[in-house]
Amino acid sequence: MNRSSCPPVDAPSAPAPECQQKTANILRFEEVDRTCVSIVGGKNASLGELTRSLKERGIGVPEGFALTANAYRGYLAHNGLGPIIEDAYERLAAGQATLPEITSSLREAFLAGEFPPAMKAEILDAYHELSDHYGQSVTDVAVRSSATAEDLPDASFAGQQETFLHVQDDADLLETCQRCFASLFTERAISYREQKGFEHLAVALSIGVQKMVRSDSGASGVIFTLDTETGFPDVVVISAGYGLGETVVQGVVNPDEYRVFKPVLSNPSKRPVLSRMLGEKELKMIYDDSVGSRVQTIPTTEGERDRFVLDEEQILLLARWSVEIEEHYGCPMDIEWALDGQIGKLYILQARPETVQSRRSAASLHSSRLKTPPDSSLILTEGQSVGCSIGSGTTAVLSSIADTADFREGQILVAEQTDPDWVPLMRLAGGIITDHGGRTSHAAIVSRELGIPAIIGTGDATGLLDDEQEVTLDCSGGATGRVYQGLLEHVTEDIDLDDQPSTRTAIMMNIASPDTALRWWQLPTDGIGLARLEFVINNVVRAHPMALVKAGELGDPEVESAVQKLSRHFDSPADYFVETLAAGMAQIAASVYPRPVIVRTSDFKTNEYAELLGGHLFEPEESNPMIGFRGAARYTSPLYRPAFELECQAIRRAREVLGLDNITVMIPFCRTLEEADAVLEIMAAEGLERGTDGLQVYVMAEIPSNIILAREFAQRFDGFSIGSNDLTQLTLGIDRDSELLAVDFDERDLAVTRSISELIRVAHEEGCKVGICGQGPSDKPDFAEFLVGEGIDSLSLTPDRIIATRQLVADLESSASEKS
Repeated sequence: MNRSSCPPVDAPSAPAPECQQKTANILRFEEVDRTCVSIVGGKNASLGELTRSLKERGIGVPEGFALTANAYRGYLAHNGLGPIIEDAYERLAAGQATLPEITSSLREAFLAGEFPPAMKAEILDAYHELSDHYGQSVTDVAVRSSATAEDLPDASFAGQQETFLHVQDDADLLETCQRCFASLFTERAISYREQKGFEHLAVALSIGVQKMVRSDSGASGVIFTLDTETGFPDVVVISAGYGLGETVVQGVVNPDEYRVFKPVLSNPSKRPVLSRMLGEKELKMIYDDSVGSRVQTIPTTEGERDRFVLDEEQILLLARWSVEIEEHYGCPMDIEWALDGQIGKLYILQARPETVQSRRSAASLHSSRLKTPPDSSLILTEGQSVGCSIGSGTTAVLSSIADTADFREGQILVAEQTDPDWVPLMRLAGGIITDHGGRTSHAAIVSRELGIPAIIGTGDATGLLDDEQEVTLDCSGGATGRVYQGLLEHVTEDIDLDDQPSTRTAIMMNIASPDTALRWWQLPTDGIGLARLEFVINNVVRAHPMALVKAGELGDPEVESAVQKLSRHFDSPADYFVETLAAGMAQIAASVYPRPVIVRTSDFKTNEYAELLGGHLFEPEESNPMIGFRGAARYTSPLYRPAFELECQAIRRAREVLGLDNITVMIPFCRTLEEADAVLEIMAAEGLERGTDGLQVYVMAEIPSNIILAREFAQRFDGFSIGSNDLTQLTLGIDRDSELLAVDFDERDLAVTRSISELIRVAHEEGCKVGICGQGPSDKPDFAEFLVGEGIDSLSLTPDRIIATRQLVADLESSASEKS
């Protein structure tokens, strides 16, 4: 589904609901649909839509009913509150009263009122009917406010009014309904309406009364049907914590986070969970009748913190439900869910249109970067990044909302967490840093809406950072956001994606990290020409593959302990390697699906492998690792073959289990035909047989033997990718890292270009494609002109060079066409 706002609704999805009888005070959810916002508010209209249209498909939705806007206005009229409200705003406008004074007086007036007798009877009848439905004399319910202007496509009123949980009897229900009505006039609700331009008296309040799901003994969280940071539309992002959902929504805890790939989700043979991130989940909210609020927040156990909240079946079920909801509404959605721990059943509690990424233009892309890569010693703390921008300023470390008097516009707000009371201050901030929270927390949601960078869930920012400290927030590097010391220079570019020219030569991307892949989904590319597995191993797996293969017999207690800790959530360290590597490459492949993604098997040199956890136990010392134990020779050696077999299993899992069958495999540094045959034989034995299930296998062309024996290599592989750095190094005999010889290192040398010409000619005669991955074509227009003229099939570049190179290639192809 393309990222887009929810379309306007012209007609209900089922026969006209009774909510169109505007005099009704009470409406059951099955009597309501999403055309009823003016009657029951956005939250209740959505619950009605879920109940009427989706519950029959097996999606769990708790029963409930709504007090309508008519009931709210009836309450106003019965208690003479209309003139009181008007008088309060007149006094505020005339400067005769402050905002806190009028909000306090209005709330007192609401709570001092009473329901008209007939309305009171209707409310209690509906409550008793709900209790009867569940076979109980009284039933626990959640009482939620639903403003008639909330959850519109251009405004999110989430958190502006009150919600009450664990309501258990008649008197309690009536009192909490009064409190919901009164919450329409809190300071934060009034401020938000003014900021959004809503007339205060034009907004009425509906109330939803819904069967309480016992997530206090289970779990709960939030789902977005797109990536909240990049707007990538093909993933479902699920956050999860223990207990009631307030801890996740309010950002009190750092929840688990799961990403699921949508395009293959309907295939029952696929299990496309792209990533699982274990959150700390330090606290959970539970019911407690001994305290006044009847809920309390308690610490989780060590066992709860160290395990995932949801299993794979639950993740996939929630993802499938979410896609059904999104397809029904026709736009990206923001969904609340809960797991009843007493019966082990999942429920959807709420669904509303997503209001940030879906409103942004798809015709432009904002790209931020630091001008100079900073020294890692400048990192003060890290957390989850919100957005992809960079911000800098002086910090204001606040322990509570009461400490805001000296806050200056543009400062970096540092707090343990935020809630709706912080919103006026957040509007002034140049960036936000929190100790707690996940990507669906209040701080994250508001930061996205305001378009400011935020780093959340750092765990320690309020303790580490000083007041008035100069810092830079960098959210440009993917999932991890970093707080650097000092005001670092950075640039932001707006990339226009409209009217990009088409080219015969495929323009592809080089992608290093799964974290950054989704940032570039909007770029006009023909796929990914180079995804390096060693980068995924280094950044995601974080251990030497043979240390995982040989776990239990390493002979180094420190490494053994670290390996066991890394793999503790998997059946074995080898399974950890396979599943983690598969998920990493799958996330890269998902970013451009179904366009091709060429995944190069690992090509660390021995000195680089030695830097990984446990690497020193397995890597020999070499005087020249650049032309040593690397590439295909490694895969066939007993010293590494077991690890290569795991790489093959990971690729097979990514293609067959996770569903990313757009992955093409590429073998690096293959010196001889015998090596090629041996590697292909190992791959076939691991279920990766070239040509089966559409699998293509490429080889890097980076050694003179690949050129000299191009015809023979072409009979074994489907394509070539030129590694121009190594090919230049080995053709000219120049160390590519030598500063003394740098002036002579040039891929435009006749010996190199003649080799490339020969390769393209022979490969095309054999029906093979040829591409190149590197910066040469974008940095050197004459080299690009040479490659295009020779008929190269693809150029693969870093993302920042895609737009300029596409235009350059289009111009070159057009010029060549005119000449011919």
